[in-house]
Amino acid sequence: MAAKLRKGDKVVVLTGKDKGKQGEITAVMPKDNKAIVDGVNMAIRHQRQTATAQGGRTPKAMPIDLSNLSLIDANGKATRVGFRIEADGTKVRFAKTTGEAI
Repeated sequence: MAAKLRKGDKVVVLTGKDKGKQGEITAVMPKDNKAIVDGVNMAIRHQRQTATAQGGRTPKAMPIDLSNLSLIDANGKATRVGFRIEADGTKVRFAKTTGEAI
């Protein structure tokens, strides 16, 4: 089955502590049904100092479930994703609210 959300998509968080936050997907993990979104679901990770890297506390984006994310359409609203076959035979994703191809 084709993926509804892909790397580089602009999404909004629907539920949880980061509800309403928007960001871009940086990685998708289809086996785990999760994605990593910039600036969403941040956690503090402690890094030990080494000869090459500075130590300290660094924020890191943690994976969030795909069911808690929704694609943002051209109007800036959350939308569902559909699939259709174009006239030239290619399969494309489209926003259910506007009908535009993504």
